[in-house]
Amino acid sequence: MATAPHLEFERDMVEVQEQIDKLLELAEKKGIDVSSELGELRGKLEVLREETYRNLTPIDQVQVARHPRRPYTGDYIERVFTDFIELHGDRAYRDDAAIVGGWGRLGGETIMLIGHQKGRDMKANLHRNFGMPHPEGYRKALRLMRLAEKFRRPVVTFIDTPGAYPGIGAEKRGQAEAIAMNLREMARLRTPLLSVVIGEGGSGGALALGVTDRILMLEHSIYSVISPEGCAAILWRSADHRDKAAQALKLTSSDLHRLGICDEVIPEPAGGAHTDWDAMSRRLGDTLRRHLAELTEMNADDRRKARWAKYEAMGAWREAQG
Repeated sequence: MATAPHLEFERDMVEVQEQIDKLLELAEKKGIDVSSELGELRGKLEVLREETYRNLTPIDQVQVARHPRRPYTGDYIERVFTDFIELHGDRAYRDDAAIVGGWGRLGGETIMLIGHQKGRDMKANLHRNFGMPHPEGYRKALRLMRLAEKFRRPVVTFIDTPGAYPGIGAEKRGQAEAIAMNLREMARLRTPLLSVVIGEGGSGGALALGVTDRILMLEHSIYSVISPEGCAAILWRSADHRDKAAQALKLTSSDLHRLGICDEVIPEPAGGAHTDWDAMSRRLGDTLRRHLAELTEMNADDRRKARWAKYEAMGAWREAQG
């Protein structure tokens, strides 16, 4: 795995890491023992990393959620599940590479896996459209969910997108209708549904995979009706106010868990999921097994009623006096 680029708030950590690298280089060239100094610096780095990631601001969380080395849907499918068989196309127009889906196994149980997929480089991002699905992507996702319902198999969705693609072609092919159809049909499905926000959950493009029995979020993921930059541009006419917007949007996992939107926050390794893909995958796998076991034990009618009640209870309002 390539060295991860550093974020703005990691400057102090970078300086300590550079000191460690210089010591290692010196030890190799001179053949001297620097184990004592290395131990001290590594301990300092670990404390600094834990303190930094324990006190992230909302806009810092946004940066971590968008980190280019953060594990994507395909990375988790490879590490958490076995026997993955990808299924393609919406049977109406084409296959959309911004959403991947197919059958996989978790602990011997067959599950339908569906998720947004970004690319690691420019070529892959162009192929995946930067993780922004077209309407045919959402229609493919719904086709696979219905297939899972037919065979009475659970569905796990991975949410990681800036939002649905807003291009003219997507609008012509019914982007809004495709998203709305997913929202309605996911509310109706009788099979267990579980979603995990693994990175950036943006607007309706994320919600189209998110009307599920349980909503899980990785610790440093975000879930919001609009990006901080977009919100700032609308409210303050400038993206320079994105820090203020991120604070107001309550888009972090801790905020959404407190508000009752997120059912559980999955802790990430110190320094974020991008620092240890395998450790994060193990934690994710354990959490998915637990929630799926609970959901599959429920009666289908009871599970669907609980799903409706979950979304009806979200939000707050006040009736105006006549």
